[in-house]
Amino acid sequence: MKKFVLIICLFAQAIFAQNSINIDRLDWLPNSHLLWVNEQDNITVYDANQLTGKKVVLNKEQLKAAGFQGKIEKLVWNKTQDKVLIFTNSKKVWRANTKGDYWIFDLVSGKGRQIGKNLDPSSLMFAKFSNDSKNVAYVYKHNIYLENIDTGKIKQLTKDGTAKIINGTFDWVYEEELNARDGFRWSPDGNSIAFWRVDATDTKYHLMMNNTDSLYSFTVPVEYPKAGEKPSSVKLGVINIASDKTNWLDIPGKASNNYLPRMEWTANNELMVIQLNRHQNEVNVYKCVANTGIANRIYQEKNNSWIDVFDSSSGMYDGFPCTIVDNGKAFLWSSDADGWMHVYKIAMDGKSKELITKENFDTCFLAYNQATKTIYTAASPTDATQRYLYETNLDTKITKRSTPNQYEGTNVYRFSPDAAFAKHTNSNINRNWNSRLISLQNHEKIYPNDADSFSAPKRDYTLEKFKVKTIDNVELDGIMAKPLDFDASKKYPLFFFVYGEPMSAVANDVPYFNSFITALIPKGYIGIALDNRGTPVFKGTEWRKSIYKNIGIINTRDQVMAAKEILKWNFIDTDRVAVHGWSGGGAVTLNLMFQYPEIYKTGIAIAAVTDQHFYDNIYTERYMGLPTENEAAYIQASPITYAKNLKGNLLYIHGTGDDNVHYKNAEVLINELVKYDKMFDLMIYPNRTHGINEGEGTSQHLANTFMKFILKYSPPGAK
Repeated sequence: MKKFVLIICLFAQAIFAQNSINIDRLDWLPNSHLLWVNEQDNITVYDANQLTGKKVVLNKEQLKAAGFQGKIEKLVWNKTQDKVLIFTNSKKVWRANTKGDYWIFDLVSGKGRQIGKNLDPSSLMFAKFSNDSKNVAYVYKHNIYLENIDTGKIKQLTKDGTAKIINGTFDWVYEEELNARDGFRWSPDGNSIAFWRVDATDTKYHLMMNNTDSLYSFTVPVEYPKAGEKPSSVKLGVINIASDKTNWLDIPGKASNNYLPRMEWTANNELMVIQLNRHQNEVNVYKCVANTGIANRIYQEKNNSWIDVFDSSSGMYDGFPCTIVDNGKAFLWSSDADGWMHVYKIAMDGKSKELITKENFDTCFLAYNQATKTIYTAASPTDATQRYLYETNLDTKITKRSTPNQYEGTNVYRFSPDAAFAKHTNSNINRNWNSRLISLQNHEKIYPNDADSFSAPKRDYTLEKFKVKTIDNVELDGIMAKPLDFDASKKYPLFFFVYGEPMSAVANDVPYFNSFITALIPKGYIGIALDNRGTPVFKGTEWRKSIYKNIGIINTRDQVMAAKEILKWNFIDTDRVAVHGWSGGGAVTLNLMFQYPEIYKTGIAIAAVTDQHFYDNIYTERYMGLPTENEAAYIQASPITYAKNLKGNLLYIHGTGDDNVHYKNAEVLINELVKYDKMFDLMIYPNRTHGINEGEGTSQHLANTFMKFILKYSPPGAK
C-alpha cells in the first residue's frame, strides 16, 4: 500500500567536475572509501582521499573485445577488487530490475566472458563472488548455481526450485513488505552459502487477467497471501560447497507462523538471524552454528504494537539491522521502546543492553565508523519536515549535530562502506538539490573544490511550511504551494495531496510539490500536503504508532480535522476543495470523499486499497492485527464501507496489471457505487502495474486525464 510518488531528492545524482572529468554517478567499492564511475564505458576508480588522480580499471576496448553488449547497470566487486561482475540487460521482477545477464572481468588481464552463458538470457539474479574469488554464485529459476571462475564449470546447488519453492530469493510479499530481495550469503571462508528457502505451496495465487498481449486472454498468477492468510513457510539452509550437503538452521517456532527477514554471517561458522513473529510485535535475534544448525537466542524484544527491525520507508533492501562492534563482543540495535528511536549496544552473549543515543528525540541509525567508533544517525529535533546528520561516540555517548548550519532543510547521506566519507545531498523548499563529496570527519567538503552553489528551484509556484492544530490537540506539519500571483484578498480552490500511512511522509522540506498538482498551481490553486499521526516522521513512538489497528481511521480523522481548520483561512474557497492520493493515499482519498462529502467536493484516487481484507498479510497485519482479532476496525477502515455516501465528483484510476494493489479493489468499489446509483468517472489502464507508467504514452495520458477532470469539476482561479 505504498505511496507512489517520486521523491527525487533521495535518489538525485550529483554531477561533479574536476580536471575536465565529469562524474555523473557515484558508487562505492566494498569495505573501503574507493568509488567508481562509468565514464563513457570506461570503469574508473577514485580514492576519496585523492580525487585528483584516477585509475581506469576496465576500458571500453576490453569490453568490446570480450563481446560485451549492453549497458553497464551495476558492478559487483570481489574482495580483493581485482575482478568484477557487470550486470546488464536487466528485466523487472516486481518493483525492480533484479534479473539480467552477468559478465565477469579480470581487471589484471582485462579479459572477460559472460557467466551462465548457456542459460536463458536476462535470467540470472544476485551474482556475487566467494570471498576466496574462486567461484561465483547466482540464482537461476529459483535455484542457486555455482560457477567456477577458472574453468567455467557450472554446478547446481539446490535442486527443488519451482514456481512455489523459491531458493536464494523471495516471494512477492517478502520483497514488498520486508525489503528482502537477495536471498543468499557467501560464508567468509568461501566454503559455504547460507540461503533462504521459501515454500509458497500453500500461498494462494491472485490471478491477474491479460486481455491485450495475445489473441486469447490469459491469467498472470501472483503468489499473494492476503490479510488473514498464513505466511509462506520459510527456512534457512547452509550449503557446504565441497560435500553438497545442506544443514538447516534449527530456528525455534513454527516456520509458517514466523518471518525470517534478515540473516548475516558474523564469523566463518556462525550466523546471526532475525526472526519476527506473525504479529511482528516480537523479535528474536539468534546466533546460529552453521554446520550443526544449533540456534541460540541472544536477544528478544516485545512491543504492544509492532517492531521495526529496519526502516521500511527508506527504500533500502536487504540491509542487516545489527552492526557488530567491540571486536565481535556486541552489536548495535535500534529500538523505539523508550518512546524515541534510539541506538543500543547489546552484548553478543545477550547479558547486557546499553542505551547509546540518549537524547529526547529520534535518532535513526545510518552507519558506523569502526575506526573512530562513531555512530551516524538521522534526526530532526526541532522540525520533523527536515533531516540532519548526527554523530555519537560509542564510548563517550556524546551526541552532536554533524550537518553544518548552512545546510538547512533535508539532508541525505550516501556513506562509503567504512563510513569515512559520504555523498551529501541538501535541499529545502527554497533551495534546489545540491551535492558534494565530504569527509565525515568534521563534515569537510572535499569535492568539488569550488564554493557550494545554492540555487533556487525552477518552478512557477511558491512553497511554504506551516503547522495546524486540530480540535483533538494534534499538531500536523504541512507544506503549501501557492501561485506566484497569489492574492490573499481572494479565494482559491484548494487541492490536498494525501498519503497518511506508515510507509511515507509527504510534508517534506524539499523543493518540489506533488507533480500532478503542481501542474495546476499556476492556474490558480492552493496545494497542501499534511502528515498525520502514523506517518514515519521523527516525532517519537507515540506519534508513529498511534495508528496501530487504526489505519484508515486515525489518519482519516487527522486529515479532516486539519482540513476543517484550514478551511477557516480567508483565502480558501470552501466550495472548491479537491483531494488526491495514490495507493494508501488513494484509500485515504476515498475515505475522505465518502465520509466527509461536505468538505471534499472532488477527488482523484489511484490504485487504492478499497477493502483492508484485500491487501497482503505482512503489511496489513503489522499495522492492523489479524482480521479475526480486529474485524470491526477492518470494516471501519475500508472505503468500501462508506461508498454509498458519495456525493461529490470522483475519478477512480487503476491498472489491471497491478500486482501490489490488485485491480480487484477497483471492481469491488465499482460494484458498490453502481449498487447505490452513484455517478463517478473511471479510467482503467490495461496491464499497467502499480506505477501506471508502462507503455507508450501512458504517463502523459494519465497526467492529461488528471488535469482535465480537475479543471472541469474544481475550476481554477481566484475569486
